Amino acid sequence: MSEKNGLQVTFVTITEDQLGQRIDNFLVTHLKGVPKSAVYKILRKGEVRVNKKRVKPVYKLQIDDVVRIPPVKTAEKTEFVPKNLDRVASLEDCIIYEDKYLIVINKPSGMAVHGGSGLSYGLIEAIRALRPQEKSLELVHRLDRDTSGCLLISKRRAVLKGLHEQLREKTMEKNYWALVAGEWSSKHKNVTEPLRKNTLKSGERVVRVDPEEGKASHTRFRVLERFNGATLVQASPVTGRTHQIRVHTQCKGHPIACDDKYGDQAFDAQMRKKGLGRLFLHARELRFLHPKTETTLHVEAPLDDALTACIKTLREDNGL
Repeated sequence: MSEKNGLQVTFVTITEDQLGQRIDNFLVTHLKGVPKSAVYKILRKGEVRVNKKRVKPVYKLQIDDVVRIPPVKTAEKTEFVPKNLDRVASLEDCIIYEDKYLIVINKPSGMAVHGGSGLSYGLIEAIRALRPQEKSLELVHRLDRDTSGCLLISKRRAVLKGLHEQLREKTMEKNYWALVAGEWSSKHKNVTEPLRKNTLKSGERVVRVDPEEGKASHTRFRVLERFNGATLVQASPVTGRTHQIRVHTQCKGHPIACDDKYGDQAFDAQMRKKGLGRLFLHARELRFLHPKTETTLHVEAPLDDALTACIKTLREDNGL
């Protein structure tokens, strides 16, 4: 994307990164700090032109389109400065893969992926603070706040679009490790209970199995290791519903360790005695086609100290 600045007007030449993006969405992103109402006003009045012509908000940008953007007053925007600078800086050590198109980070448990709901910032805001030169950093997918592991962030809009297509086509492979209560049956290879998301007045999201109104959901399971009273499983979600793995394990009678929303209190108490103080759900690996190099990229996120120590203790209990 190239820009040519005049005294009053900005001209932007569209490149592959903006190809197919709606003009209204492009302007909202480009004119940071400008209210959406102002964006639609300049579109409606014809002050925005594409190749010297008026366009509607739904117009999709093409390569080499020249967009005329009038001068618009932006709100004063203060630079984001995280309060916990040490924690933000430590995220640098959590990056397990990076090139000029994307980042894969081993998200720590307890960190939300984005700000909101009373949080001043999340992981994506922190990464933007670490990489101020990157202007198009976006989450490709999400992880629950207490879930750790592989999280994919794009640096280019075209890359984001390509990765989202892989998610829609279910060609991106995501494997999680979870410690569940009891002896997981090897017969439970495919769990397909439909799930329905409910949002409480407090804003909290709770997901339940609902055969009538739930959305189609599918998780593949494989037993990795058995312990006394617990099983380490690999969960591979085919669909991407909210809290899918957590509810699919719960509905089979084997909730995940230390899940404060869907867990079993007695099992959680046993795991806490063994030193586990967090949800045992970890996005272990990602395998996908790199949108630019068109090669298969396979990344693995190591378990943190808490999960590693828990497995070690369980193995010792088994006499291993």
